[in-house]
Amino acid sequence: MKIIRQIVLYMAVALGANTAMADTAALEALRDGDMKKLNFHTQPAAVPLTEYTRADGSTGTLADFQGRYVLLNFWATWCAPCRAEMPTLSNLQREMQSEKFEVVTIATGRNAPTAMAKFFDEIGVDNLPLHTDPKSALARTMGVFGLPITVILDPEGHEIARLQGDAHWDSESAKAIIGALVTNASGS
Repeated sequence: MKIIRQIVLYMAVALGANTAMADTAALEALRDGDMKKLNFHTQPAAVPLTEYTRADGSTGTLADFQGRYVLLNFWATWCAPCRAEMPTLSNLQREMQSEKFEVVTIATGRNAPTAMAKFFDEIGVDNLPLHTDPKSALARTMGVFGLPITVILDPEGHEIARLQGDAHWDSESAKAIIGALVTNASGS
């Protein structure tokens, strides 16, 4: 019965939305389990242009991801909940990545690139970026004061939702929410 409810709500969001961000109440109705911790903002919030270090050593900003929805996860190698959550982010990326959606991971604080690669190798993650925010500048300007923190950015590069703590990002609820957002972006 729960799956039927999610399908009906997903279709309502997908068919009824005519703005860049789907109706917040409809998206909130898709939240179940860990996703109940996902808080949608009443208005999209600007994100800073603070630089982070890409996996290849160059610098980037969150503006680099405009044009698609981004599930942005802040994590660290020493974070036990991050270790449990990261494979679910990897699964979500594997299942839903497209030109309209991407999972982006940024290790914040002191995380040696070799330790980050070892962390991903130990948990079997091979499809997420090893970006880093070594001085936590981006994390601080975004109000990240604990880990993990995950934010959803809209195609215009604004924060539209935030979840504090770990979650099962490959759950049916998470996929329904992302699916509704991406479908809405395709239809607008």
